[in-house]
Amino acid sequence: MSHEDVLASLMAQAREEGAALLTLRAIVEEASALATHRTLERLGLGDPGAEDDLEELRELLQAWRDAKASAWKAIVEWIIRGLLALLLIGMAVRLGFWDRL
Repeated sequence: MSHEDVLASLMAQAREEGAALLTLRAIVEEASALATHRTLERLGLGDPGAEDDLEELRELLQAWRDAKASAWKAIVEWIIRGLLALLLIGMAVRLGFWDRL
């Protein structure tokens, strides 16, 4: 029995018997399940392999974040090395070591 059938059955039961709290909760639960199913279908995630696809996308996103963090770290390290090299060159010129070469 599909979510639509269950929901239609619960709505008919609520109309016939009056809406008991249990019936209303069941209606809300089935409506939520139906809405979730429809949303996943519209997003293209309703097939059985969608869970694996999402896991792969998460792994790919984490790899991208790791690569980006590593690249920024490398850039900062190179900038620091460049600044230290400039500082050493400046000290060598200031102290006259450059003339001895």
